Amino acid sequence: MKHSKAAPDAVTVDYVDSIAVVRLNRPDRLNAWNHEISSGLDTALLDCSEDPKVRAVVITGAGRAFCAGADLSGGSDTFDRDRNRDVQDNSAARTPKMLPHQVPKPVIAAINGAAVGVGATYPLLCDIRVAAKSARIGFVFNRIGMLPELGSHTLLPRVVGFSNASQLLMGAELIDAEDALSMGLVSSVHPDGDLLDEAIELALRMSAAAPVSVAATKKLLWKGLSLSWDEMHRLEEPVFQWVGRQPDSVEGINAFLEKRPANWTMNPSQDLPKELFD
Repeated sequence: MKHSKAAPDAVTVDYVDSIAVVRLNRPDRLNAWNHEISSGLDTALLDCSEDPKVRAVVITGAGRAFCAGADLSGGSDTFDRDRNRDVQDNSAARTPKMLPHQVPKPVIAAINGAAVGVGATYPLLCDIRVAAKSARIGFVFNRIGMLPELGSHTLLPRVVGFSNASQLLMGAELIDAEDALSMGLVSSVHPDGDLLDEAIELALRMSAAAPVSVAATKKLLWKGLSLSWDEMHRLEEPVFQWVGRQPDSVEGINAFLEKRPANWTMNPSQDLPKELFD
């Protein structure tokens, strides 16, 4: 069952069963990033986080591109936070506040066509990336005298390895979908016409797991980027103990023993104590 929910024009949200499909929606500009895209994504991801009916999120682009990078039509001072014109679309206004890794549900980037600049770094903040065969991905910041952002200097080496990350960030070259797959930047490549269906199918499969357990695992995975094994082991223990006392754990074990689908009742945006992860 598909239905739509109102969102700012630059970002739209559709639903396929329990999956929210979030689209960057400036196809005439190849979804070039501006303040409307940024604030629209913030709103959409916050809504998806709080809606218990949404079990996973797919982010993609309308038209033939995912995102062709920052909209540079404002001129050479586009990235100047102190510029005193077009303040509604200055660098600060373009900086996203709600990021995919903060959503307590799986977030999948379905990269269709060009994904350049912020169109490449933003998907790094998703849990999984899949690509169309036509995808072209480029961290091109250095090529225009700018700097990769959104924590990509930490994230990208962990995803593709230090040497590949150095080549991608400093070389600022475009790579195709197969090269991205070989580096581990994306986990799968699909024919253009199948990309969204494949991403939604993956999201649906992931939605079979217990929502609060998924949210806890996601938090631990992302926190683990800056923790040692010993630190993570100490952090996991109280989370493990807490999860084991919850109704969804009882339900999950009973469903397994009774060979039936589980009926999850907990809401990750409300029921997962934040203090467990401090």
